[in-house]
Amino acid sequence: MIFVTKADGGVTYVSPEWTTFTGQAAAEAVERGWFGRIHPDDYETAVAFLRDAHEQQSEFSLRLRLRRPDGHYTWVLIGAVPSFGPPGNTFLGYLGSTTELVDSGSEPLTAYGTLARFAPPPSRQGAPPVSTLELVVDYLLVAHGLIEQDHAKEMLPALRQALWVAGMLLARNTTPPKPGDRVH
Repeated sequence: MIFVTKADGGVTYVSPEWTTFTGQAAAEAVERGWFGRIHPDDYETAVAFLRDAHEQQSEFSLRLRLRRPDGHYTWVLIGAVPSFGPPGNTFLGYLGSTTELVDSGSEPLTAYGTLARFAPPPSRQGAPPVSTLELVVDYLLVAHGLIEQDHAKEMLPALRQALWVAGMLLARNTTPPKPGDRVH
């Protein structure tokens, strides 16, 4: 599931898989509406962590539980990379993904976050992305994690530019910007 945020952290786009996965309409998930799907025991951890990630304008990974349409909770990994653009490399927000985690049973799962690193987990065989652009974003986010692991950091500027353009295209297709807003 792909998402885009603006510089203040408010969500501007969630892919249609969000609604299937959580039962929450995309229009209800925007801004911080998606917080209503976070497990109560994970809520404070998530909010504090996301505030820190936003203040540092850092890429991140966050593990927590989200409520499904049947009311049960499932573990997910939410991760994102920051987007920067003109003027002066201004922080524009995040482009990220949410992936359901498979419980291996070998470790107790707890909510926690990691700054300065996002490597998406392997995708579960669920609903495929709705659009070609969302599929491209999935691959770009995976490539971002692989480049970090392979120490091919010379490729990161080009990859981040591609993520920035993809985020702009996703945001343009969903929510019209308000005057003065900077969107992807």
